[in-house]
Amino acid sequence: MPTNLPAEALDAEKRYRAAESTAEKIACLEEMLSHIPKHKGTDRLRSDHRRKLSKLKAEANARKGTGKRESPFRISKEGPGQVVLVGPPNTGKSALVATLTNANPKVSQAPFTTWVPTPGMMPIDDVQVQLVDTPPLHKDHIEPELIDMIRRSDLILLVVDLQTYPIRQLEDTIALLEAYRIVPLHLKERYADQEGLTFVPLLVLVNKYDEESFDEDFEILCELLEGDWPLIPVSATTGRNLDRMKQAVFQQLEIIRIYSKPPGKPADMTAPYVVKKGTTLGELARKVHKDFSENLKNARLWGTGVHNGQMVGREHVLHDGDIVELRI
Repeated sequence: MPTNLPAEALDAEKRYRAAESTAEKIACLEEMLSHIPKHKGTDRLRSDHRRKLSKLKAEANARKGTGKRESPFRISKEGPGQVVLVGPPNTGKSALVATLTNANPKVSQAPFTTWVPTPGMMPIDDVQVQLVDTPPLHKDHIEPELIDMIRRSDLILLVVDLQTYPIRQLEDTIALLEAYRIVPLHLKERYADQEGLTFVPLLVLVNKYDEESFDEDFEILCELLEGDWPLIPVSATTGRNLDRMKQAVFQQLEIIRIYSKPPGKPADMTAPYVVKKGTTLGELARKVHKDFSENLKNARLWGTGVHNGQMVGREHVLHDGDIVELRI
């Protein structure tokens, strides 16, 4: 691959060469293609990569036909975001996923109980967000496909145990992620002189914050870390602060809920459209239906920064909780 390509493409190319599974090779090729500029000088390179990608996908489909399973680490995203829980053994990742979702990961006091990722859907008010329990991160062995899944995620929840060695667990996990070129988004400025990094939003869940007697322990932890990390104390056992954690996840995903209102009828407040912050009325119309996208004239809006029922145009930026009546 030419060395004058973007660092992201070169990094994906290195991971492609080191990949062992078909699924990981496909993911790396797709990432490479997304970063290679489209111009005459890269036409042949892009064509070669598309040909390789097509061949790999054909091989994957052929294996499906013969009953062979694809990698358990290739979990399709559902809902408005994929959130992965990572951390060392015995910090309570599986217990949190079991408490927060409809999934049933194996929960045990023994380390390394989780060997494959387990997804589940976590309700945050009227939105469902995907949580994925993952095998423990340990320096002696890390599945390359696990790293690839973390890199593709929308948010990382790093779980540590308040009642053991949370600072060591945090530092060791961050060091492992950094070794694979994955860096918390809030630390991006510290790595301004480095290339080929993947920045992912990250929150630290300080688990086993079971009762008020642990408040002082958490305060000491915050003082020792000197505010460098977004810490949320939670308990999978007693449920302490789980609602606060859900709201933090919602904010980190940078999503908003928009409710539809048919003309002359009440708004449907049970199934919102979930879109990214900054979405305009025109972009919402495309998401709702092709007819609205092509024929939208205007809309009436109830919500932030407008009078109830105010007419707005395609370029109006929507806010969380807005109610929209589209008109064609």
